Amino acid sequence: MADDIAAPGPPLAVAMRGIVKRFPGVVANDGVDFDLRVGEVHALLGENGAGKSTLMNVLGGLYRPDAGEVAVFGERVDFHSPRDAIAAGLGMVHQHFALVPTQTVTENVLIGLDRPRFRIDLARFDDEIADLARRHGLALDPRARIWQLSVGEQQRVEILKFLYRGARVLILDEPTAVLAPQEADDLFRTLRSMVADGASVVFISHKLAEVSRIADRVTVMRRGRVTAAGIPSAGTTPEGLALLMVGREVLETIERTPFRPGPVVLSVRAVEATGDRGVPALRGVSLDIRSGEILGVAGVAGNGQSELAQIVTGLRPTTAGSVTVNGDDVTNRPPREVIRRHVAHVPEDRTGVGSAPDLSIADNLIMKSYHDAPIARRWAIDTGAVRRFAIGLKERFDIAAPSVDIDARLLSGGNLQRLILAREITSDPSLMVAVQPTRGLDVGAIATVHRLLLAQRESGSATLLISEDLDEVLGLSDRVAVMYEGRIVGIFDAVEADVAAIGLLMTGGSAPSLAEPGSPAELVS
Repeated sequence: MADDIAAPGPPLAVAMRGIVKRFPGVVANDGVDFDLRVGEVHALLGENGAGKSTLMNVLGGLYRPDAGEVAVFGERVDFHSPRDAIAAGLGMVHQHFALVPTQTVTENVLIGLDRPRFRIDLARFDDEIADLARRHGLALDPRARIWQLSVGEQQRVEILKFLYRGARVLILDEPTAVLAPQEADDLFRTLRSMVADGASVVFISHKLAEVSRIADRVTVMRRGRVTAAGIPSAGTTPEGLALLMVGREVLETIERTPFRPGPVVLSVRAVEATGDRGVPALRGVSLDIRSGEILGVAGVAGNGQSELAQIVTGLRPTTAGSVTVNGDDVTNRPPREVIRRHVAHVPEDRTGVGSAPDLSIADNLIMKSYHDAPIARRWAIDTGAVRRFAIGLKERFDIAAPSVDIDARLLSGGNLQRLILAREITSDPSLMVAVQPTRGLDVGAIATVHRLLLAQRESGSATLLISEDLDEVLGLSDRVAVMYEGRIVGIFDAVEADVAAIGLLMTGGSAPSLAEPGSPAELVS
Protein backbone atom coordinates (compact mmCIF):
# COMPACT_ATOMS: atom_id res chain seq x y z
CA MET A 1 0.00 0.00 0.00
CA ALA A 2 1.23 3.45 -0.82
CA ASP A 3 2.80 5.38 2.03
CA ASP A 4 0.35 8.27 1.71
CA ILE A 5 -2.40 6.30 3.44
CA ALA A 6 -0.84 7.28 6.74
CA ALA A 7 0.20 10.73 5.56
CA PRO A 8 -0.78 13.83 7.56
CA GLY A 9 -4.12 15.38 6.71
CA PRO A 10 -7.80 14.59 7.23
CA PRO A 11 -8.28 11.01 8.45
CA LEU A 12 -9.32 8.62 5.69
CA ALA A 13 -12.24 6.23 5.91
CA VAL A 14 -11.23 4.58 2.62
CA ALA A 15 -8.02 4.66 0.58
CA MET A 16 -7.92 2.81 -2.75
CA ARG A 17 -4.59 2.75 -4.61
CA GLY A 18 -3.81 1.58 -8.13
CA ILE A 19 -7.03 -0.41 -8.54
CA VAL A 20 -7.12 -2.45 -11.74
CA LYS A 21 -10.12 -4.55 -12.73
CA ARG A 22 -10.33 -6.30 -16.08
CA PHE A 23 -13.19 -8.05 -17.82
CA PRO A 24 -12.97 -9.90 -21.15
CA GLY A 25 -12.05 -7.29 -23.75
CA VAL A 26 -12.17 -4.28 -21.43
CA VAL A 27 -10.22 -2.67 -18.58
CA ALA A 28 -12.95 -1.26 -16.34
CA ASN A 29 -10.54 0.28 -13.79
CA ASP A 30 -7.07 1.26 -14.96
CA GLY A 31 -4.90 2.18 -11.96
CA VAL A 32 -7.57 4.11 -10.06
CA ASP A 33 -6.86 6.00 -6.82
CA PHE A 34 -9.76 7.08 -4.62
CA ASP A 35 -9.92 8.61 -1.13
CA LEU A 36 -12.92 9.01 1.16
CA ARG A 37 -12.45 11.14 4.24
CA VAL A 38 -14.10 10.57 7.59
CA GLY A 39 -17.24 12.67 7.90
CA GLU A 40 -17.73 13.70 4.26
CA VAL A 41 -20.03 13.11 1.31
CA HIS A 42 -17.87 12.35 -1.73
CA ALA A 43 -19.62 12.34 -5.14
CA LEU A 44 -18.38 9.86 -7.74
CA LEU A 45 -19.33 10.85 -11.28
CA GLY A 46 -18.81 9.42 -14.74
CA GLU A 47 -20.48 8.27 -17.93
CA ASN A 48 -21.98 4.81 -18.25
CA GLY A 49 -19.02 2.49 -18.58
CA ALA A 50 -16.60 4.94 -16.94
CA GLY A 51 -15.80 2.39 -14.23
CA LYS A 52 -17.34 3.98 -11.17
CA SER A 53 -19.74 1.12 -10.36
CA THR A 54 -16.91 -1.39 -10.85
CA LEU A 55 -14.73 0.59 -8.44
CA MET A 56 -17.46 0.64 -5.81
CA ASN A 57 -18.17 -3.06 -6.32
CA VAL A 58 -14.50 -3.67 -5.56
CA LEU A 59 -14.86 -1.60 -2.40
CA GLY A 60 -18.12 -3.36 -1.50
CA GLY A 61 -16.64 -6.86 -1.84
CA LEU A 62 -18.54 -7.92 -4.98
CA TYR A 63 -15.38 -7.93 -7.11
CA ARG A 64 -11.75 -8.64 -6.27
CA PRO A 65 -9.25 -6.29 -7.96
CA ASP A 66 -6.68 -7.68 -10.38
CA ALA A 67 -4.15 -5.20 -8.96
CA GLY A 68 -4.03 -2.49 -6.31
CA GLU A 69 -4.82 -2.27 -2.63
CA VAL A 70 -7.63 -1.05 -0.38
CA ALA A 71 -7.46 0.29 3.17
CA VAL A 72 -10.45 0.95 5.41
CA PHE A 73 -9.79 3.22 8.39
CA GLY A 74 -6.06 2.70 7.91
CA GLU A 75 -6.18 -1.10 7.82
CA ARG A 76 -5.43 -2.99 4.63
CA VAL A 77 -8.32 -5.24 3.62
CA ASP A 78 -8.87 -8.08 1.17
CA PHE A 79 -12.59 -8.60 0.79
CA HIS A 80 -13.84 -11.92 -0.58
CA SER A 81 -17.56 -11.09 -0.34
CA PRO A 82 -19.97 -8.29 0.59
CA ARG A 83 -20.22 -9.91 4.03
CA ASP A 84 -16.52 -9.10 4.57
CA ALA A 85 -17.14 -5.48 3.56
CA ILE A 86 -20.13 -5.18 5.89
CA ALA A 87 -18.05 -6.60 8.73
CA ALA A 88 -15.46 -3.88 8.05
CA GLY A 89 -18.13 -1.18 8.33
CA LEU A 90 -19.11 -0.66 4.67
CA GLY A 91 -22.58 -0.88 3.13
CA MET A 92 -23.82 -0.35 -0.43
CA VAL A 93 -27.39 0.66 -1.25
CA HIS A 94 -28.18 -0.24 -4.87
CA GLN A 95 -30.85 1.32 -7.09
CA HIS A 96 -32.95 -1.84 -6.85
CA PHE A 97 -33.69 -2.57 -3.22
CA ALA A 98 -33.20 -6.02 -1.70
CA LEU A 99 -36.24 -6.12 0.57
CA VAL A 100 -38.92 -8.73 1.31
CA PRO A 101 -42.25 -6.98 0.61
CA THR A 102 -44.39 -9.14 2.93
CA GLN A 103 -42.16 -8.66 5.98
CA THR A 104 -41.95 -5.73 8.37
CA VAL A 105 -39.24 -3.08 8.53
CA THR A 106 -37.75 -4.77 11.60
CA GLU A 107 -37.76 -8.21 10.00
CA ASN A 108 -36.01 -6.85 6.91
CA VAL A 109 -33.36 -5.13 9.02
CA LEU A 110 -32.65 -8.37 10.91
CA ILE A 111 -32.39 -10.59 7.80
CA GLY A 112 -28.91 -12.08 7.46
CA LEU A 113 -27.76 -11.33 11.00
CA ASP A 114 -26.35 -14.03 13.24
CA ARG A 115 -28.57 -12.89 16.07
CA PRO A 116 -31.11 -13.69 17.33
CA ARG A 117 -30.49 -17.36 16.59
CA PHE A 118 -33.67 -19.10 17.82
CA ARG A 119 -36.40 -16.83 19.20
CA ILE A 120 -37.04 -13.25 18.04
CA ASP A 121 -38.43 -10.78 20.54
CA LEU A 122 -39.80 -8.51 17.83
CA ALA A 123 -41.13 -5.92 20.28
CA ARG A 124 -37.63 -5.34 21.68
CA PHE A 125 -36.06 -5.11 18.23
CA ASP A 126 -38.88 -2.80 17.07
CA ASP A 127 -37.90 -0.40 19.86
CA GLU A 128 -34.18 -0.62 19.01
CA ILE A 129 -34.78 0.08 15.33
CA ALA A 130 -37.27 2.87 16.01
CA ASP A 131 -34.68 4.58 18.25
CA LEU A 132 -31.95 4.23 15.59
CA ALA A 133 -34.29 5.62 12.94
CA ARG A 134 -35.16 8.63 15.11
CA ARG A 135 -31.51 9.43 15.77
CA HIS A 136 -30.81 9.67 12.06
CA GLY A 137 -34.03 11.38 11.02
CA LEU A 138 -35.39 8.31 9.23
CA ALA A 139 -39.15 8.50 9.71
CA LEU A 140 -40.25 4.86 9.73
CA ASP A 141 -42.72 2.62 11.51
CA PRO A 142 -40.72 -0.54 12.33
CA ARG A 143 -43.94 -2.60 12.29
CA ALA A 144 -45.01 -1.51 8.79
CA ARG A 145 -44.68 -4.04 5.99
CA ILE A 146 -42.47 -3.13 3.05
CA TRP A 147 -45.28 -3.25 0.48
CA GLN A 148 -47.07 -0.54 2.47
CA LEU A 149 -44.14 1.89 2.17
CA SER A 150 -43.36 4.46 -0.49
CA VAL A 151 -40.18 4.15 -2.54
CA GLY A 152 -38.51 6.80 -0.40
CA GLU A 153 -39.43 4.93 2.79
CA GLN A 154 -38.10 1.67 1.35
CA GLN A 155 -34.80 3.41 0.65
CA ARG A 156 -34.68 4.45 4.32
CA VAL A 157 -35.08 0.80 5.29
CA GLU A 158 -32.04 -0.09 3.15
CA ILE A 159 -30.00 2.64 4.86
CA LEU A 160 -31.26 1.51 8.25
CA LYS A 161 -30.13 -2.07 7.54
CA PHE A 162 -26.53 -0.93 7.24
CA LEU A 163 -26.69 1.53 10.13
CA TYR A 164 -27.97 -1.28 12.36
CA ARG A 165 -24.97 -3.35 11.30
CA GLY A 166 -22.65 -0.55 12.36
CA ALA A 167 -21.73 0.73 8.90
CA ARG A 168 -19.49 3.78 8.99
CA VAL A 169 -19.17 4.03 5.20
CA LEU A 170 -22.28 4.09 3.01
CA ILE A 171 -22.20 3.81 -0.79
CA LEU A 172 -25.34 5.10 -2.49
CA ASP A 173 -25.90 4.26 -6.18
CA GLU A 174 -28.24 6.77 -7.88
CA PRO A 175 -30.17 7.27 -4.62
CA THR A 176 -32.52 10.01 -5.89
CA ALA A 177 -33.46 8.38 -9.20
CA VAL A 178 -36.92 7.36 -7.97
CA LEU A 179 -37.57 10.03 -5.32
CA ALA A 180 -39.90 13.01 -5.33
CA PRO A 181 -38.21 16.36 -4.56
CA GLN A 182 -39.32 16.32 -0.92
CA GLU A 183 -38.06 12.76 -0.49
CA ALA A 184 -34.70 13.76 -1.95
CA ASP A 185 -34.54 16.64 0.53
CA ASP A 186 -35.29 14.19 3.36
CA LEU A 187 -32.49 11.91 2.13
CA PHE A 188 -30.01 14.78 2.06
CA ARG A 189 -30.92 15.73 5.64
CA THR A 190 -30.36 12.11 6.69
CA LEU A 191 -26.95 12.01 5.00
CA ARG A 192 -25.92 15.25 6.67
CA SER A 193 -26.98 13.83 10.02
CA MET A 194 -24.89 10.73 9.38
CA VAL A 195 -21.72 12.59 8.40
CA ALA A 196 -22.14 14.87 11.41
CA ASP A 197 -21.89 11.69 13.52
CA GLY A 198 -18.66 10.72 11.74
CA ALA A 199 -20.00 8.51 8.95
CA SER A 200 -18.73 8.81 5.36
CA VAL A 201 -20.79 8.61 2.18
CA VAL A 202 -19.96 7.87 -1.46
CA PHE A 203 -22.70 9.41 -3.60
CA ILE A 204 -23.02 8.11 -7.20
CA SER A 205 -25.36 10.20 -9.34
CA HIS A 206 -26.06 11.35 -12.89
CA LYS A 207 -27.92 14.42 -11.59
CA LEU A 208 -25.13 16.95 -11.66
CA ALA A 209 -27.18 19.72 -10.08
CA GLU A 210 -27.46 17.62 -6.90
CA VAL A 211 -23.71 17.38 -6.44
CA SER A 212 -23.16 20.94 -5.24
CA ARG A 213 -26.10 20.52 -2.84
CA ILE A 214 -24.91 17.43 -1.02
CA ALA A 215 -21.25 16.65 -1.81
CA ASP A 216 -18.17 18.02 -0.10
CA ARG A 217 -15.79 16.72 -2.78
CA VAL A 218 -16.13 15.25 -6.26
CA THR A 219 -14.16 12.61 -8.15
CA VAL A 220 -14.81 12.20 -11.87
CA MET A 221 -13.98 9.08 -13.91
CA ARG A 222 -13.74 8.63 -17.66
CA ARG A 223 -12.91 5.42 -19.52
CA GLY A 224 -11.69 3.64 -16.41
CA ARG A 225 -9.43 6.44 -15.17
CA VAL A 226 -9.78 9.41 -12.84
CA THR A 227 -9.97 12.77 -14.63
CA ALA A 228 -10.56 14.85 -11.50
CA ALA A 229 -9.67 13.58 -8.03
CA GLY A 230 -11.37 14.89 -4.91
CA ILE A 231 -12.03 18.45 -6.08
CA PRO A 232 -14.14 20.63 -3.74
CA SER A 233 -17.74 20.76 -4.94
CA ALA A 234 -18.06 24.42 -3.97
CA GLY A 235 -17.78 26.46 -7.12
CA THR A 236 -18.36 23.57 -9.53
CA THR A 237 -21.06 23.84 -12.17
CA PRO A 238 -23.02 21.10 -13.95
CA GLU A 239 -21.46 22.24 -17.23
CA GLY A 240 -17.94 21.98 -15.83
CA LEU A 241 -18.57 18.55 -14.34
CA ALA A 242 -20.07 17.30 -17.60
CA LEU A 243 -16.98 18.49 -19.48
CA LEU A 244 -14.77 16.49 -17.08
CA MET A 245 -16.98 13.44 -17.52
CA VAL A 246 -17.18 13.25 -21.31
CA GLY A 247 -14.43 15.55 -22.55
CA ARG A 248 -16.79 17.80 -24.48
CA GLU A 249 -19.69 20.14 -23.83
CA VAL A 250 -22.93 18.17 -23.69
CA LEU A 251 -25.30 20.07 -21.42
CA GLU A 252 -27.71 22.20 -23.37
CA THR A 253 -30.56 24.47 -22.46
CA ILE A 254 -33.69 22.67 -23.61
CA GLU A 255 -35.44 25.03 -25.99
CA ARG A 256 -38.92 24.32 -27.25
CA THR A 257 -40.81 26.27 -29.86
CA PRO A 258 -44.20 27.53 -28.63
CA PHE A 259 -46.79 24.78 -28.51
CA ARG A 260 -49.17 24.88 -31.46
CA PRO A 261 -52.09 22.59 -30.56
CA GLY A 262 -53.07 20.20 -33.30
CA PRO A 263 -55.83 17.61 -33.40
CA VAL A 264 -56.21 15.15 -30.53
CA VAL A 265 -54.09 12.06 -31.17
CA LEU A 266 -54.51 10.13 -27.92
CA SER A 267 -57.68 10.21 -25.88
CA VAL A 268 -57.94 8.23 -22.63
CA ARG A 269 -61.32 8.30 -20.91
CA ALA A 270 -62.17 7.06 -17.39
CA VAL A 271 -59.72 4.18 -17.70
CA GLU A 272 -59.36 1.67 -14.91
CA ALA A 273 -56.91 -1.21 -14.77
CA THR A 274 -55.60 -3.78 -12.33
CA GLY A 275 -51.91 -4.10 -11.43
CA ASP A 276 -49.76 -7.21 -11.27
CA ARG A 277 -50.71 -7.75 -7.63
CA GLY A 278 -54.41 -7.83 -8.40
CA VAL A 279 -55.19 -4.44 -6.87
CA PRO A 280 -56.44 -1.35 -8.75
CA ALA A 281 -53.58 0.46 -10.51
CA LEU A 282 -55.55 3.02 -12.56
CA ARG A 283 -58.64 4.69 -11.13
CA GLY A 284 -60.67 6.68 -13.66
CA VAL A 285 -57.75 8.19 -15.59
CA SER A 286 -58.63 10.65 -18.36
CA LEU A 287 -56.33 12.70 -20.57
CA ASP A 288 -55.85 13.99 -24.10
CA ILE A 289 -52.62 14.58 -26.04
CA ARG A 290 -52.58 16.63 -29.21
CA SER A 291 -50.36 16.56 -32.26
CA GLY A 292 -47.04 18.35 -31.60
CA GLU A 293 -47.46 18.16 -27.82
CA ILE A 294 -45.45 16.45 -25.11
CA LEU A 295 -47.54 15.56 -22.08
CA GLY A 296 -45.27 14.62 -19.18
CA VAL A 297 -46.49 12.40 -16.37
CA ALA A 298 -44.81 13.00 -13.03
CA GLY A 299 -45.11 10.68 -10.06
CA VAL A 300 -43.23 8.51 -7.63
CA ALA A 301 -42.72 4.97 -8.91
CA GLY A 302 -45.66 2.64 -8.40
CA ASN A 303 -48.51 5.13 -8.73
CA GLY A 304 -49.90 3.83 -12.02
CA GLN A 305 -47.59 5.45 -14.58
CA SER A 306 -46.27 2.15 -15.95
CA GLU A 307 -49.78 0.70 -16.18
CA LEU A 308 -50.96 3.80 -18.08
CA ALA A 309 -48.26 3.26 -20.71
CA GLN A 310 -49.15 -0.42 -20.93
CA ILE A 311 -52.86 0.11 -21.56
CA VAL A 312 -52.09 2.69 -24.28
CA THR A 313 -49.69 0.31 -26.06
CA GLY A 314 -51.87 -2.80 -25.69
CA LEU A 315 -49.69 -4.56 -23.13
CA ARG A 316 -52.30 -4.49 -20.33
CA PRO A 317 -56.10 -4.79 -20.50
CA THR A 318 -58.41 -2.17 -19.10
CA THR A 319 -61.29 -3.08 -16.80
CA ALA A 320 -63.23 0.07 -17.68
CA GLY A 321 -62.96 3.12 -19.89
CA SER A 322 -61.66 3.66 -23.41
CA VAL A 323 -58.48 4.46 -25.34
CA THR A 324 -58.54 5.98 -28.83
CA VAL A 325 -55.69 6.88 -31.19
CA ASN A 326 -56.51 9.28 -34.01
CA GLY A 327 -60.18 8.49 -33.44
CA ASP A 328 -59.74 4.70 -33.67
CA ASP A 329 -60.77 2.70 -30.62
CA VAL A 330 -57.78 0.59 -29.49
CA THR A 331 -59.18 -0.37 -26.11
CA ASN A 332 -57.91 -3.85 -25.22
CA ARG A 333 -56.56 -4.38 -28.73
CA PRO A 334 -53.32 -6.42 -29.09
CA PRO A 335 -50.01 -4.55 -29.48
CA ARG A 336 -49.78 -5.43 -33.20
CA GLU A 337 -52.99 -3.52 -33.91
CA VAL A 338 -51.85 -0.57 -31.79
CA ILE A 339 -48.57 -0.47 -33.76
CA ARG A 340 -50.58 -0.35 -36.99
CA ARG A 341 -52.11 2.91 -35.70
CA HIS A 342 -48.57 4.37 -35.76
CA VAL A 343 -47.95 4.15 -32.02
CA ALA A 344 -44.28 3.93 -31.02
CA HIS A 345 -43.18 2.65 -27.62
CA VAL A 346 -39.93 3.21 -25.73
CA PRO A 347 -40.44 0.95 -22.68
CA GLU A 348 -38.71 1.37 -19.34
CA ASP A 349 -37.31 -2.18 -19.53
CA ARG A 350 -34.84 -1.91 -22.43
CA THR A 351 -33.64 -5.51 -22.35
CA GLY A 352 -36.77 -7.42 -21.32
CA VAL A 353 -39.36 -5.53 -23.39
CA GLY A 354 -37.62 -3.04 -25.66
CA SER A 355 -35.17 -5.41 -27.33
CA ALA A 356 -34.20 -9.02 -27.95
CA PRO A 357 -30.71 -9.04 -26.37
CA ASP A 358 -29.54 -12.26 -28.03
CA LEU A 359 -30.47 -11.11 -31.53
CA SER A 360 -28.27 -8.87 -33.64
CA ILE A 361 -28.53 -5.10 -33.85
CA ALA A 362 -29.91 -5.50 -37.39
CA ASP A 363 -32.61 -7.95 -36.27
CA ASN A 364 -33.66 -5.59 -33.47
CA LEU A 365 -33.88 -2.65 -35.86
CA ILE A 366 -36.30 -4.43 -38.25
CA MET A 367 -38.68 -5.75 -35.58
CA LYS A 368 -41.44 -3.35 -36.68
CA SER A 369 -40.73 -3.46 -40.41
CA TYR A 370 -39.71 -7.02 -41.27
CA HIS A 371 -43.09 -7.71 -42.91
CA ASP A 372 -42.99 -4.60 -45.14
CA ALA A 373 -41.09 -3.75 -48.31
CA PRO A 374 -38.20 -3.30 -48.91
CA ILE A 375 -37.24 -5.53 -45.94
CA ALA A 376 -39.77 -8.19 -46.95
CA ARG A 377 -39.71 -9.66 -50.43
CA ARG A 378 -42.82 -11.78 -50.85
CA TRP A 379 -42.45 -14.56 -48.26
CA ALA A 380 -38.80 -13.95 -47.43
CA ILE A 381 -36.65 -11.30 -45.81
CA ASP A 382 -34.17 -9.54 -48.09
CA THR A 383 -30.94 -9.81 -46.09
CA GLY A 384 -29.23 -7.21 -48.24
CA ALA A 385 -32.03 -4.72 -47.61
CA VAL A 386 -31.87 -5.51 -43.88
CA ARG A 387 -28.17 -4.78 -43.78
CA ARG A 388 -28.47 -1.51 -45.71
CA PHE A 389 -31.37 -0.42 -43.51
CA ALA A 390 -29.54 -1.27 -40.27
CA ILE A 391 -26.26 0.38 -41.30
CA GLY A 392 -28.17 3.51 -42.28
CA LEU A 393 -29.86 3.73 -38.87
CA LYS A 394 -26.62 2.92 -37.05
CA GLU A 395 -24.96 5.90 -38.72
CA ARG A 396 -27.95 8.25 -38.47
CA PHE A 397 -28.52 7.62 -34.75
CA ASP A 398 -24.82 7.24 -33.87
CA ILE A 399 -25.11 3.73 -32.41
CA ALA A 400 -21.57 2.93 -31.28
CA ALA A 401 -20.90 -0.67 -32.33
CA PRO A 402 -18.30 -2.34 -34.53
CA SER A 403 -20.99 -4.00 -36.67
CA VAL A 404 -24.77 -4.34 -37.00
CA ASP A 405 -24.20 -8.10 -36.72
CA ILE A 406 -23.21 -8.12 -33.03
CA ASP A 407 -25.78 -9.06 -30.38
CA ALA A 408 -27.76 -6.20 -28.87
CA ARG A 409 -26.81 -7.39 -25.36
CA LEU A 410 -23.25 -6.19 -26.02
CA LEU A 411 -24.36 -2.55 -26.32
CA SER A 412 -24.07 -0.04 -23.50
CA GLY A 413 -27.28 1.32 -22.00
CA GLY A 414 -27.04 4.53 -24.00
CA ASN A 415 -26.43 2.76 -27.30
CA LEU A 416 -29.23 0.26 -26.66
CA GLN A 417 -31.57 3.19 -26.05
CA ARG A 418 -30.42 4.78 -29.32
CA LEU A 419 -31.23 1.49 -31.07
CA ILE A 420 -34.75 1.43 -29.61
CA LEU A 421 -35.35 5.09 -30.47
CA ALA A 422 -34.04 4.54 -34.01
CA ARG A 423 -36.47 1.66 -34.56
CA GLU A 424 -39.44 3.52 -33.08
CA ILE A 425 -38.82 6.89 -34.72
CA THR A 426 -38.38 5.38 -38.20
CA SER A 427 -41.82 3.76 -37.88
CA ASP A 428 -43.26 7.26 -38.53
CA PRO A 429 -45.29 7.46 -35.30
CA SER A 430 -48.18 9.80 -34.70
CA LEU A 431 -47.94 8.91 -30.98
CA MET A 432 -44.75 8.22 -29.05
CA VAL A 433 -45.02 6.59 -25.61
CA ALA A 434 -41.66 7.07 -23.85
CA VAL A 435 -41.25 5.55 -20.38
CA GLN A 436 -38.15 6.43 -18.31
CA PRO A 437 -36.28 7.15 -21.57
CA THR A 438 -33.07 8.33 -19.87
CA ARG A 439 -32.98 6.23 -16.69
CA GLY A 440 -29.43 5.09 -15.97
CA LEU A 441 -27.93 7.01 -18.90
CA ASP A 442 -24.99 9.41 -18.70
CA VAL A 443 -25.23 13.10 -19.55
CA GLY A 444 -24.18 12.65 -23.18
CA ALA A 445 -26.76 9.95 -23.86
CA ILE A 446 -29.43 11.94 -22.02
CA ALA A 447 -28.82 14.97 -24.25
CA THR A 448 -29.18 12.75 -27.35
CA VAL A 449 -32.49 11.28 -26.15
CA HIS A 450 -33.86 14.74 -25.34
CA ARG A 451 -32.96 16.03 -28.81
CA LEU A 452 -34.68 13.07 -30.46
CA LEU A 453 -37.87 13.50 -28.42
CA LEU A 454 -38.02 17.22 -29.21
CA ALA A 455 -37.44 16.47 -32.90
CA GLN A 456 -40.47 14.16 -32.80
CA ARG A 457 -42.50 16.97 -31.27
CA GLU A 458 -41.41 19.32 -34.06
CA SER A 459 -42.45 16.72 -36.65
CA GLY A 460 -45.99 16.76 -35.24
CA SER A 461 -46.00 13.59 -33.16
CA ALA A 462 -47.85 13.50 -29.88
CA THR A 463 -45.72 12.23 -26.99
CA LEU A 464 -46.69 10.65 -23.70
CA LEU A 465 -43.55 11.08 -21.56
CA ILE A 466 -43.42 9.16 -18.28
CA SER A 467 -40.40 9.89 -16.12
CA GLU A 468 -39.47 9.92 -12.46
CA ASP A 469 -36.95 12.70 -13.19
CA LEU A 470 -38.98 15.82 -12.50
CA ASP A 471 -36.40 18.10 -14.12
CA GLU A 472 -36.73 16.05 -17.31
CA VAL A 473 -40.53 16.22 -17.25
CA LEU A 474 -40.54 19.99 -16.72
CA GLY A 475 -37.81 20.60 -19.28
CA LEU A 476 -39.42 18.67 -22.14
CA SER A 477 -43.17 18.85 -21.56
CA ASP A 478 -45.78 21.32 -22.73
CA ARG A 479 -48.18 20.12 -20.04
CA VAL A 480 -47.57 18.08 -16.91
CA ALA A 481 -49.95 15.57 -15.31
CA VAL A 482 -49.25 14.36 -11.78
CA MET A 483 -50.28 10.83 -10.79
CA TYR A 484 -50.82 9.55 -7.27
CA GLU A 485 -52.34 6.19 -6.34
CA GLY A 486 -53.62 5.58 -9.85
CA ARG A 487 -55.32 8.93 -10.28
CA ILE A 488 -54.40 12.14 -12.07
CA VAL A 489 -54.38 14.67 -9.26
CA GLY A 490 -53.34 17.71 -11.27
CA ILE A 491 -52.65 18.77 -14.84
CA PHE A 492 -51.25 22.15 -15.88
CA ASP A 493 -48.96 24.07 -18.20
CA ALA A 494 -45.27 23.25 -17.66
CA VAL A 495 -44.27 26.93 -17.86
CA GLU A 496 -46.34 27.59 -14.73
CA ALA A 497 -44.82 24.69 -12.79
CA ASP A 498 -44.06 25.02 -9.10
CA VAL A 499 -41.65 22.22 -8.17
CA ALA A 500 -42.57 22.25 -4.47
CA ALA A 501 -46.28 22.04 -5.22
CA ILE A 502 -45.73 19.22 -7.73
CA GLY A 503 -43.72 17.34 -5.11
CA LEU A 504 -46.62 17.66 -2.67
CA LEU A 505 -49.02 16.23 -5.23
CA MET A 506 -46.62 13.38 -6.02
CA THR A 507 -46.53 12.34 -2.36
CA GLY A 508 -50.24 12.65 -1.61
CA GLY A 509 -50.41 16.25 -0.44
CA SER A 510 -52.63 18.93 -1.86
CA ALA A 511 -51.66 21.84 -4.06
CA PRO A 512 -54.94 23.45 -5.10
CA SER A 513 -53.21 26.27 -6.96
CA LEU A 514 -51.88 23.76 -9.48
CA ALA A 515 -54.70 21.28 -9.89
CA GLU A 516 -57.37 22.66 -12.15
CA PRO A 517 -60.90 22.25 -10.81
CA GLY A 518 -63.26 19.61 -12.05
CA SER A 519 -63.23 15.95 -12.96
CA PRO A 520 -60.31 14.33 -14.75
CA ALA A 521 -62.19 14.64 -18.03
CA GLU A 522 -62.65 18.37 -17.44
CA LEU A 523 -58.94 18.74 -16.76
CA VAL A 524 -58.14 17.97 -20.38
CA SER A 525 -61.17 19.31 -22.18
